[in-house]
Formats: sequence, C-alpha cells, structure tokens
Amino acid sequence: MRHKKSTVNRSFRVADQIQRDVALLVRELKDPRIGLITINAVEVSPDYAHAKVFFSLLSGDVAECEQALNEAAGFLRNGLFKKLQIHTVPTLHFHFDRSTERAAGLSALIAQANAQRAKDSE
Repeated sequence: MRHKKSTVNRSFRVADQIQRDVALLVRELKDPRIGLITINAVEVSPDYAHAKVFFSLLSGDVAECEQALNEAAGFLRNGLFKKLQIHTVPTLHFHFDRSTERAAGLSALIAQANAQRAKDSE
C-alpha cells in the first residue's frame, strides 16, 4: 500500500517538474506559429513513456500553435533529458486546454443570469 502511494506522489512530482521545465524551454523556441502560451498542466503515463502537455494560448492560431509545439516536441524532450534526473523522459504530446474558454463562457452565463434576476426583481 505504501509503495503505491509513493508512486502516485512521484508521478505528480515528475509531472510538475516537466511542466516547469517545458514552460522554460518553450521560450527558447523561435517558431513564429507559437504565440504567447501558458503550460497549464502535464499528465504523465504510469510508465513515464508519454506526457500530455496542456497549454492555453493568449494570441495566435490554436491549430498552428499546437502543430508547431508537437513538431518541436523532440527538441523539448531533448532539453528535458538535460534537466530531469529520471531514467525515462517521456515523449511529449501537446493539447490545447479549453478549460479557460469554458470558464469564461460559464462566467458570462452566470453574469447574464444574475442580470436577468436583478431585472426581474425590480
């Protein structure tokens, strides 16, 4: 039981470290398709072979940026080899994180509902 819990904590620590390191390495990329991005989260597979990297984009085209990041994944992985001290450095797979879009949409709906409620109570 104790071993399994420490393994889960280790994968969270590895994912967190990958998130920080990838955020720094992405700044070095010279590809104009990659706009202002934020690395939101990283999910690492149990065998550390693959990592899903979720990002949000402040400016630029989402599809082009995602394609550019996935094309640069090998370069970024090579940079991780130098920074991480783990046996297996995962293959990176970049995915656009739509959670901020959904949160903004929900906030707008809540504000609209509150405005409607205030108007109805007058």
